[in-house]
Amino acid sequence: MGSFDSTKRSLYDILTDVDKGKIQLPDFQRSWVWDDDRIKGIIVSVAKSFPIGAIMLLETGNDGIKFKAKPVEGVKNANGVEPEMLILDGQQRITSLYKAIVTNEVVDTRNSQGFEIRRWYYIDMKKALDPNTDLEDAVFSINEKKIITENIGRTVVLDLSTEEKEYENLMYPVSKIDEYSEWRKGFNKFWKYDPEKMELWDKFEEKIIHNFNTYQIPLIIMKKDNPKEAVCQVFEKVNTGGISLTAFELLTATYAADGFDLKADWENIKKKFKEHKVLELTSNTDFIQALTLYSTFKKRLEKSDAPPVSAKRKDILDLSLDDYKKYRDDIAGGFIKASKILVENHIYTARDLPYTTQLIPMAAILAHLGNKIEYMGNKNKLMRWFWCVVFGELYGSAPETRYALDMIQVTDWIDNNGEEPQTIYDANFSPSRLHTLRTRKSAAYKGIYALLMDDNIKDWLSAARIDFSTYFSESIDIHHIFPEAWCRRNNIPRDDYDCIINKTPLSSRTNRIVSGDAPSKYLQRLKKHAGVSDEEFINILDSHLVNIEFLYRDDFYGFFNDRKERLLQKIEKAMGKKIPRTSQPFEEVESNYFDNGEDEEEIFYNPELF
Repeated sequence: MGSFDSTKRSLYDILTDVDKGKIQLPDFQRSWVWDDDRIKGIIVSVAKSFPIGAIMLLETGNDGIKFKAKPVEGVKNANGVEPEMLILDGQQRITSLYKAIVTNEVVDTRNSQGFEIRRWYYIDMKKALDPNTDLEDAVFSINEKKIITENIGRTVVLDLSTEEKEYENLMYPVSKIDEYSEWRKGFNKFWKYDPEKMELWDKFEEKIIHNFNTYQIPLIIMKKDNPKEAVCQVFEKVNTGGISLTAFELLTATYAADGFDLKADWENIKKKFKEHKVLELTSNTDFIQALTLYSTFKKRLEKSDAPPVSAKRKDILDLSLDDYKKYRDDIAGGFIKASKILVENHIYTARDLPYTTQLIPMAAILAHLGNKIEYMGNKNKLMRWFWCVVFGELYGSAPETRYALDMIQVTDWIDNNGEEPQTIYDANFSPSRLHTLRTRKSAAYKGIYALLMDDNIKDWLSAARIDFSTYFSESIDIHHIFPEAWCRRNNIPRDDYDCIINKTPLSSRTNRIVSGDAPSKYLQRLKKHAGVSDEEFINILDSHLVNIEFLYRDDFYGFFNDRKERLLQKIEKAMGKKIPRTSQPFEEVESNYFDNGEDEEEIFYNPELF
């Protein structure tokens, strides 16, 4: 048996089922949004018997896909009615035709500028029958009062406020198409059965009304035995005019059928996350994916023949409400623990988080480990895995398979002293990658930024340790060591001076004093402002993995190659792995210093001064 049927039904039958509540919307569908021009356009298409596209419906009755349903906008008497079909694609078209034809009420819509307006829809009978006039010019909308005026309301151009005035002006209301026989009786009676007007009506009925009454819409009906995964995938592929349906939205509709408001529950969880800046970008989908990973892991621990550990879409859609409630608090706690551990490792905001996606398995791992993560050895293992993901850049795309692998192997490694995870084995970092890390778009760039704030790193001006407090109070950000302006003056290639090797965390005040001067110049100003001893000043720069000697010589490439090596050693320590070096240094230069931008004598580093 196929997963869907293709058929046709009359527009009138479809709108009748909508009115009775037999056809409704799944609760995850967004509100109706079509504007005035598009409504007129679809009325014209039906009047011309032009195709308006297929409508996709889903049969109800599958206990595994119990969506909360809602009537189509404008339907009055369908509350409490169990639908037979749900609209997956075609909501905007069906709702527009239903509101314009069936409701007999003014339509709330928008104009081309997006302003809210209220409109009735009409067909100019004479224009509709004129072979020299396009039908598009015959279909029009009019305001709520059904009166068109000029001269600031002083001159009435068209008045359709009563049926008699509709008859008189030969303007047929679209809202009467489904009740055309009643309108026809009034029309003929108004014109006292004038043969000319009756002939006009007959022609209009034949050319226009007939097309509405006989209009057939292609239907694709998904059978009720389709799995949720198929419904979700189909909806995303075909519903280009609706919301992008996430697994969370689909679960929301599923849980709503059992009286549980998943969105409201997520809002409560977000309130708990609010004080943790690292979690600012954590989405509802991230949360539900972590919970699914944890749930499948727990089931696998209980039964070896349970389905594999996974957090793919199919598994998320299969997450039962009972399992959600059972593990929700554990996972929320796991995300909060992850945030605190990352802050300890100098990742203070979501902006600085290398991979938002890494929080998914990390939260699940921490939910399982519980208080065991408080042991230093366990926490060190967790962070070694973390840095291997970051510097191996292993969560860049489609990481769901690795989520499951890490969930199993990292917990076993920490909890049972098992073998090192595959992720640690797979992680490799090439020294040349340092030359290409220039922006926060790279996970490894953010990782190095965090590592640089380790080991009691201090700001060059305030001499204050850069920690959670000073990170925000001092507006810490990553800045160039050899300033951009100086590098451009001395023809240093942008690829060199703009990479992470030439950057370090500094306060905004420090960066202003650095300005665009040569290091030999700005260092003297900084030391004077800082008011620290020579030894202290050397130690401050050394905490940034900077050799002060190269800065006082304005020796960019001496500094560059030295700092590159120091950064590699820092990364090696974090990953717990040796990074193979190339045999040749990055760049050889003849000169050990560059123009410092001053007319006076060059200033060189003198060990006796510091």
